[in-house]
Amino acid sequence: MSSSNDCIINPERSGKEPQLPENGMLLINPPEAAQGMRIARQRKGRRFFLYNSNLFVINQDSAPYFMAGPAMGASVAVITLEKLIALGARNIYVLGWCGSLTSKLRTGDILLPTWGVSEEGTSAHYPLSFRPESSSGLHCRLSNIFSTVFKVGKGPIWTTDAPYRETREKVNKYGSQGIMAVDMEFSALLTVAAFRNVRLAGAMLVSDELYHSVWQPGFKSKKFREHSRNFLRLLFDNL
Repeated sequence: MSSSNDCIINPERSGKEPQLPENGMLLINPPEAAQGMRIARQRKGRRFFLYNSNLFVINQDSAPYFMAGPAMGASVAVITLEKLIALGARNIYVLGWCGSLTSKLRTGDILLPTWGVSEEGTSAHYPLSFRPESSSGLHCRLSNIFSTVFKVGKGPIWTTDAPYRETREKVNKYGSQGIMAVDMEFSALLTVAAFRNVRLAGAMLVSDELYHSVWQPGFKSKKFREHSRNFLRLLFDNL
């Protein structure tokens, strides 16, 4: 979908940078990224520079893959994704957190987003003539991986740059429209993936519940931290 234009700065690979495997994961949040770095080192992954993030290439069982993260917020996540694509990434699995807008998703469950409602400021800079959606093949693979261990929901997600402006009115409005959760990156990542013609899908661990009369955070609980560890290791073991 990408076309030539007069952009002053373009994502590209320099001669000293690695050629990435086509398959890999982008870990949004610092806890999973820190765990991912430990796992990558255990598996003798090679580390490379990637802005304020981590980048590892793991050559395991003749099927190399990459791991990158953290990359919180739409603009940071997109800068990171653009670089990964320039280095050769073509099939990207995104792991992040989300806040549930529906009683169908509870803390510790997983949402596999199908498409995103954009209230972030990055997507508009990547014009598309269609609504971007998750890669069906990658989405199906994530479903197969996680549904054996977790309760998994599937549906659209609302992405916003302003988590402290998630009003009751918006939560109710989007929830009534079948939007299942809210995050800070996914709609922008989908848009860029479509613009650059690569495949992307995500799995979002529910960290809090917004549909109650009072916000219910769960990300500090022991159970959530355990789910987070299992969440990431499942993807490493099945990628």
